[in-house]
Amino acid sequence: MRTKLAYGKTHLEVNLPDQWDITIVEPQHEIGLADPVGAVQDALKHPLCSRPLSELVAPHHQIGIVINDITRATPTQILVQALTDELRKVIPDDQTTIFVALGTHRENTEAELRSILGDELYNSFSIVQNNAFDKSTQLRMGKTRLGHEIWINRALADCNLLILTGFIEPHFFAGFSGGGKAIMPGMGGLETIMDNHSARMVADPSSTWGHTRGNPIWEEIQEISDLFNTFLVNVTMNHNKEITRVFAGDLKITHQAGSMFAKQLAMVPVAAPFDIVLTSNSGYPLDLNLYQAVKGMSAAAKIVKNEGIIIIAAECWDGIPEHGHFASQLCGANSPTDLIKTIQSPGFRQQDQWQTQVLAQILLKAEIYVHSKYLSDAQLESLFLRPARDLNSVFNNLSQRFDSQPRVCVLPQGPLTIPYVKSSRYPNK
Repeated sequence: MRTKLAYGKTHLEVNLPDQWDITIVEPQHEIGLADPVGAVQDALKHPLCSRPLSELVAPHHQIGIVINDITRATPTQILVQALTDELRKVIPDDQTTIFVALGTHRENTEAELRSILGDELYNSFSIVQNNAFDKSTQLRMGKTRLGHEIWINRALADCNLLILTGFIEPHFFAGFSGGGKAIMPGMGGLETIMDNHSARMVADPSSTWGHTRGNPIWEEIQEISDLFNTFLVNVTMNHNKEITRVFAGDLKITHQAGSMFAKQLAMVPVAAPFDIVLTSNSGYPLDLNLYQAVKGMSAAAKIVKNEGIIIIAAECWDGIPEHGHFASQLCGANSPTDLIKTIQSPGFRQQDQWQTQVLAQILLKAEIYVHSKYLSDAQLESLFLRPARDLNSVFNNLSQRFDSQPRVCVLPQGPLTIPYVKSSRYPNK
């Protein structure tokens, strides 16, 4: 059986053994909007539970537009162009700042920012990239109900209104992307991000795909974003990266509406766990590195049997990557069990531990094979992963390993599809 996986900017064609019992699971397809630009413009004029954007802005206001970085496929140029067209009716360009919500990601290059925004927007507006590691750029805004200190990029406090952009899809421990994530972790300080993504918070059973109510990570994100005057502009997209819906207006209500729509399309029940799950990381830009590819592994882990097999195809043109502590944490451990013990030990606190923790949890459940154009076999093996440079050889070896016909699930779009076992107790909030 031949099938295609999202991979890089195109796709990867694979040939699965004919004797395998194969199920293909994809999100419900939604046709892209015929006029996405017009849809965004209309949403700004007729938002949910809010006055139109132009009526929220006064001539003396300073406005902040928060955008995603290069790791996300958000149609940022379309959103920001529509937003600035509205803002220009009230204020000059020098009263609007574009904030790049890096979280703990690396700074984006000028070329990357121009690709995200387009030359006209890049040249017209002041751009601030978050630096979670420089406390001089941050403002302390008290503590959350959980007792975590709130450190946020201080330039946000100078804005009368923050316009949060992004796209909504299920997220592997925050429940859903979009919404207040633009502020935290997007514009957060390292201390606050570390507390929100701590071992205890990530290990909470409610910190999972498609679940916000009772999810301590999401609820704290919402609590922090409530400290600001906000207007939300989020979209949903199909696997062709086309806009399918635009959600604009009040942060909570608008994000909830968008999340409900995204959940209906993305979350797919299956009857029982599978022996093997073949997945992608939904292609460019999300499969830029192995760190991000943990999301595709996490989606597969929802439906793989204990001691089963996960095979993921992720291009990883950005490597593991080299920045951050993801690789060093994995390489410094003797086993996934040892790694989890280290992360959960009192006093341990290091950037990227949340992604490492999730990967270690998956490795305790399943073997993980990785097909990547840019990662060497030695690199993968040093991270407890199995190289899958030749997928046909991997498939042949697995066929010999299973005495009976293996049940196999294919997730061609990776974490754009969030499968779950029907009989399991799965959050429906």
